Amino acid sequence: MTDTKTVQQDFQERANRVLAGGVTSNTRLLNPHLIVERGSGSRLFDVDGREYIDFLLGQGPNFLGYAPPRVVAKLAEAQKDGVIFAATHRREVEAAERILTIFPWAETLRFGSSSSEMVQAALRIARQNTGRKYILRFHGHYHGWFDNIQIRSEDGKAGVGSLGQVPEALEQVITISWNDTEEFLRTLRERGHEIAGVIMEPIMLNSGAIEPRPGYLEAVRQACSDNGSVLIFDETISGFRLGLSGASGRFGVSPDLAVYGKAMAAGWPCAALIGKRELFAEVATGRLTHAGTFNGNVVATAAVLAALDELESGEVYKKVEAVGGELIDGIRALIAKYDLPMRVQGLPMAFHLRFDSSDDEITSYEQIQALESGRYSDFAQHLIELGVWVAYRGIWYVSAAHTSEDVAETLARIEPAFKALADS
Repeated sequence: MTDTKTVQQDFQERANRVLAGGVTSNTRLLNPHLIVERGSGSRLFDVDGREYIDFLLGQGPNFLGYAPPRVVAKLAEAQKDGVIFAATHRREVEAAERILTIFPWAETLRFGSSSSEMVQAALRIARQNTGRKYILRFHGHYHGWFDNIQIRSEDGKAGVGSLGQVPEALEQVITISWNDTEEFLRTLRERGHEIAGVIMEPIMLNSGAIEPRPGYLEAVRQACSDNGSVLIFDETISGFRLGLSGASGRFGVSPDLAVYGKAMAAGWPCAALIGKRELFAEVATGRLTHAGTFNGNVVATAAVLAALDELESGEVYKKVEAVGGELIDGIRALIAKYDLPMRVQGLPMAFHLRFDSSDDEITSYEQIQALESGRYSDFAQHLIELGVWVAYRGIWYVSAAHTSEDVAETLARIEPAFKALADS
């Protein structure tokens, strides 16, 4: 009997034998377990040779597309000099200097390998500088998978986000609704003397694509200053994607500390915590520990430099705004053509598609939770079968590698999914 297994099926079986769940990050359990051969520009190719137009972009980092040639060439050259020295090196200093010229409110930084790590450093710095213990965070925002910050929100309450997580680790975390100025100010009035830091995504991109309400970030900034709490922006996704200066630049509000990753290094693993020099004083002395063998390595910082070479002129952002806008307009046209209860919300470089019959703007995580998500997951699976790679959770990312021709091809590929919904 002839074995009809595809290469994909064979590799998936092998992956399931050697990798827990067939993956090495639980976020990949939330999408079909595609075995990828390679990525190029705006396209992914699986091990069976099938091609996908990609709007997931590795969960966002590949803002310049896959394997951008000029970046790849610079990294190939950089690693010839060695990768890790247990000492500061030239590219590390140059990358830090260039990042800090982009953010005039910040004076110093530290590099790391992942944003989850840098969030931990930010929390430690906030507690040390204020002498307080509590961290104020928000439902629907994600700041890494460590015990002291990962949550799962249900019915307006936050609990542990994982089996094996120590519940006591969350005892010094307060969680409230985001984008609600009244609730935020009330919380600071009641517990401000305990709150060391306030951490947030300045635009909610992990859950929907929700912009801050007018005046919200400004109110949070002023209240933190008045209360002596450290304001931390987690710009892991929004940084270098919404614009060169990320969400802080786009919305005109500066934090005290900010975490960056993903688009900052064009898909290579690098993160940074930037901020006011006085907050890093004990980091500089070594009394406040921040460490990591791979922090600021040659390849990571060369990737930052190469990414900035592409981004600093602003032309990439103009292109992404235009192409992402075309895609949003095209999807909205399909929704209207087939009279479907769907909505698009967000920005050209990161937007959210969902089933929603209401015309009300989504401004909170609680509204997102109230929407039935299983139907969209099924729809996303149909899009993937049609050769368009998207996330089950509704977020779409657009890269500098996407073109108007990609948009036209995408719309042609996905129209059968919209038609099938209308006919069902």
